[in-house]
Parts: sequence; structure tokens; C-alpha cells
Amino acid sequence: MSTATPPTARTDRHDTVTWGADPYADALRSGRGPLFLRRSDGWLLPLEVERWCAGADAADLSALRRCEGAVLDIGCGPGRLVAALAAQGRRALGIDVSSAAVARTAATGGSALHRSVFDSLPGEGSWGTALLLDGNIGIGGDPYALLTRTAELVVRHGLLIVETTPADVDEQVQVRVERGYHPASGAAGAPGEPFPWARVGAAALLRYAAAANWTPVEQWTVTGRPDQAPGATRCFVSLRRRGVPHIRS
Repeated sequence: MSTATPPTARTDRHDTVTWGADPYADALRSGRGPLFLRRSDGWLLPLEVERWCAGADAADLSALRRCEGAVLDIGCGPGRLVAALAAQGRRALGIDVSSAAVARTAATGGSALHRSVFDSLPGEGSWGTALLLDGNIGIGGDPYALLTRTAELVVRHGLLIVETTPADVDEQVQVRVERGYHPASGAAGAPGEPFPWARVGAAALLRYAAAANWTPVEQWTVTGRPDQAPGATRCFVSLRRRGVPHIRS
């Protein structure tokens, strides 16, 4: 662990066990869902396993075009972004707490390490861009702590690209990974252990970013094709590191 790890880093270490559990790992190995995050009140958030296991799409590429220098993909999942950057001849590394995700990233031609973002990482302070896409601003359940840690990883005035929830939301909750009913198996399978997670829209992200000394650069939205579900609309914010983070009281 980094000596600069905030107290909330222990929650991310809890994620190490959870995201390595069977529901998530099995979905990544098969490349298909259904897979969900279930909140303690029963609300379900579908996880887009098929999209994550496919190649980079137009929305992904809109973020990758904005990357500067070497890129660190935090919570890289099955590695489509790292593989796309590698195919462009860019230096990129993924990190993920799921060994299944790291293995799939390597199989697609990307480089990845089985690490938490709060662990000691190679090249700390030298990455040109960090990525927190696919809801990964939720890692550890504390966006401020995650943004503060990410500032330690990039170069001075480095770039961070975050994907936010389209809705105006700011929640820190307990969730668990749950496999949906699958016709082939005839069962949903056992859920994973509960762990902390966060969901933030753009307005909430900008509040956290200001406290962690990130400056907004750009906001953009990529809308899915007409034949896709409304949830296909994806929202992004790019931020630039501006100094040493404030200490929250």
C-alpha cells in the first residue's frame, strides 16, 4: 500500500475480494451477462458486460482521442481501452482488482496489473492521463479519496478523464455483484459480498474535483444509436491536476 493511502483505501481492498468473486469473474470469462450491482434496498444497476468485452466503441474513442502521454486505465476490466491504445502505439497500462479482468486484458493484447488503485503502482507521478470510465469513479465508495489518490499518479498538470452518470446523482452506497438468471444455466448463482460504491453525475463530480484540486477542462456526451437503449448515452468530464489537494475538514 502507498504510504499516502487515505483511510478509505481499506474499502478498496475489500473490493479486491468482491470483484474477484465468481459472479464478476465468470461474466468476464464468458464475455456476457446478465450481471448487476444490487443496492441494499434492492435497486439493480445493470452492468454492461458485453460492451466491456467488445472493442472500443465511438464513445470510448472520444475519450481516448483526448488522452495525453502515457495512459493509466484504473479499473480496466477486460481491457478494451488498453488494447485500443496499444493498437495505436500508445503506452498504456490497466490495473484491476479482478484477476479475471487482468487475464482477459492480456489476452486482448493489453498490459495490466492485478492491483488496487490504492496500492503502490509503477510510475506514480509520471502518467500523462488517468482514466476512470464505466462508472469507476465509484471505486472505494468515496469519490474525493479516489480523486485525491489519482492526483498522485499523474504528472503535474496531468489529465483525468471520468465517465459520469447521466442523471444528477451523488450517492455512496453498499452494493454487491449479482448474476442475473441465465437460460443456459437455469440459475442466477450466488451473489458476491457487499462492498462500498459511489455513483455521481457531472455536477457532483465537479464538486468533488474542486475539493481535490482538479480543474475542469471539458464536458461532453456521446449518444447511442437510435436502436440502442436510452442508457447508451454516455457522459464524460476531463479534469486537469492543478496542485496539492486540500484537506477536507
